[in-house]
Amino acid sequence: MKKQPNSRMCFVCGIDNPIGLKLKFYTDDEGRCIARFQPKPEHQGFPGHLHGGIISTLLDEVMGRVLIHQEVWAMTGRLEIKFGKPVPLDQELTIIGELIRSRSRAYEARGEIRLPDGTVLVEGNGMYIRIPDKLVEEAKSALDFWEVIPD
Repeated sequence: MKKQPNSRMCFVCGIDNPIGLKLKFYTDDEGRCIARFQPKPEHQGFPGHLHGGIISTLLDEVMGRVLIHQEVWAMTGRLEIKFGKPVPLDQELTIIGELIRSRSRAYEARGEIRLPDGTVLVEGNGMYIRIPDKLVEEAKSALDFWEVIPD
């Protein structure tokens, strides 16, 4: 698997964000994006379970990042989440995103959150819209940091 870049202040991948999740993302041989996340007590909504907003954030990020290995920058146009089962705080989660359809400016992806035993807890679908090149350059400049950090 190939490691993806991190930024400094992104809530999900930012290495310097004091309240961020600091996740590491990887692209596998099939082009899927994969991350692992161990929830903490401060991430809970219902006692003992991961907050739905954090769940949605994880899926949005992993689905949007399926485009990174293609060097496509895109923003979320639509996000749908199917909360199948409660997500516990006491187990490491695997979050997987994969591209399911490409068009000229729009990309559809699906994602899921799994327990270590492979049980799928939550599924997502999203539409990601390609950002114009001018905005990509502005975003890269504003990021000030977009690098692969060694494990």
